[in-house]
Amino acid sequence: MKIAVIVILAIVVVLVIWLISSYNGFIKMRNKTEEAFSAMDVSLKKRYDLIPNYVETVKGYASHERETLQAVIQARNQAMNSKSPAEAIQNDNVLNNTLKSMFALTENYPDLKADANFLRLQEQLSRIEEEIAGSRRYYNGVVNKFNTKIEMFPGNLLAGIFGFQRKPLYEVEAQVERDNVKVSF
Repeated sequence: MKIAVIVILAIVVVLVIWLISSYNGFIKMRNKTEEAFSAMDVSLKKRYDLIPNYVETVKGYASHERETLQAVIQARNQAMNSKSPAEAIQNDNVLNNTLKSMFALTENYPDLKADANFLRLQEQLSRIEEEIAGSRRYYNGVVNKFNTKIEMFPGNLLAGIFGFQRKPLYEVEAQVERDNVKVSF
């Protein structure tokens, strides 16, 4: 009888230790995903701050392209006001699309491409885009680990009990990346 009680107690202790360890693992991974998104958000905010200067520089040369420039500013404002990571990802995809239209537009203005302010802004934007791409890769890697932990047995049982949910991957819309940007005058 003593042996049975000791075995049951040992099993309970092992289960409690496993439960605590698993829960703490979920918390650690959730916090890493939030940290990864926050790091990416810093780069996105740099981009948001740079876009109005870029648009104003282009506006001086391409004043009749107001619709394209307005679309960039509107997409930027929507992206800045995102309420959740999923909404931020969706709005950033829209912003990427409008920026591509503006980049294509600038190719048609040789004087603009020679402007020192424009070149400096374009270089800064290019550097920020590289930062964002690196941040996206890191974020997606961490989110993938978190989502895998949530979906694998027995973690999926604990995730359900404690309310841990999948995080969205930062995926660029595939069709948009493949389509050529159309510029018309």
